[in-house]
Amino acid sequence: MSISRPFLRGIRSHVIELGNRAVIPAEGGYNTPNNGLSWKGGLILLNEDDTCRKFVTPALQQAGWDTEPHAIREQKTFTDGRIVPVGMNKARRREPKRADYILRYTRDFPIAVVEAKPESDPEAAGLEQSKLYAEFLGLKFASSTNGHGIVAFAYIQGTERSVPVYPTPDELWNRLRAATGLDSDAEKRLLTPSNYLSGKFPRYYQEIAINSTIERILRGKKRTLLTLATGTGKTIVAFQICWKLWTSRWNKDKNPARKPRILYLADRDLLIDQPKDNIFAPFGDARHKIQFGDTSKGREMYFAIYQAIAEDERRPGLYK
Repeated sequence: MSISRPFLRGIRSHVIELGNRAVIPAEGGYNTPNNGLSWKGGLILLNEDDTCRKFVTPALQQAGWDTEPHAIREQKTFTDGRIVPVGMNKARRREPKRADYILRYTRDFPIAVVEAKPESDPEAAGLEQSKLYAEFLGLKFASSTNGHGIVAFAYIQGTERSVPVYPTPDELWNRLRAATGLDSDAEKRLLTPSNYLSGKFPRYYQEIAINSTIERILRGKKRTLLTLATGTGKTIVAFQICWKLWTSRWNKDKNPARKPRILYLADRDLLIDQPKDNIFAPFGDARHKIQFGDTSKGREMYFAIYQAIAEDERRPGLYK
């Protein structure tokens, strides 16, 4: 813990260094200037940053969150801040949302949020903030800590309780898997790695859309509607969904030897050609554009506009 030199000079006759702390004998009777320090019973308490560094990060590492394929994302900003109007023709951004810790079961699958507070705060002081972030990120587990106590909340059961240590990655994953009813094959497909060769990494809401859609498909849901505004990256979401299903060989017949056939449909050629030739390039020769009512049945990733598969006076149409 760092303490300013002027502050230490002011009370140097009463300061004792003890490990990572500075101890001020209670009978010294000194008051700190406005520097963010606090003490209790003569012991200066750690602020939030030092609490994270000395207690929270080592405890998460001890629980296995820093071991591949799991990951700890510290001080992770996941929104840019809401844009709000200020006067005529002016706008400003509010503060972005940033979580102290986002725990990932795999690189592409976040599972929990942890909020840390200074030692001087109760361990549950950050729980509401942690729950808010978990809801934003579509996660089922949130917890708060002051470095010594841990309060955990699970949306699956709607329960809040104090826990002595952080759960391991497998403990949280098994609880989530039991709640969703996924079998081992579905689990592997849900955790199939995304493809980032395009250099486009999903934002938090895109990641929610991707993982939620895959989960619904794996649970046998035949219809899923995603609603995203213009410019929010629907093509990236579509690509990652298709990639995960294709590389994991998901198909309705559950034949592990066969990859699925997927149709990417739009209403204009521009909205077909651009993604087919760019973002969807990793599909290679599996891609095929349906034109003039004819298609090759030997491909797996199909692109078409509505008119190309619709029935008219010249052809019966490809869709039934």
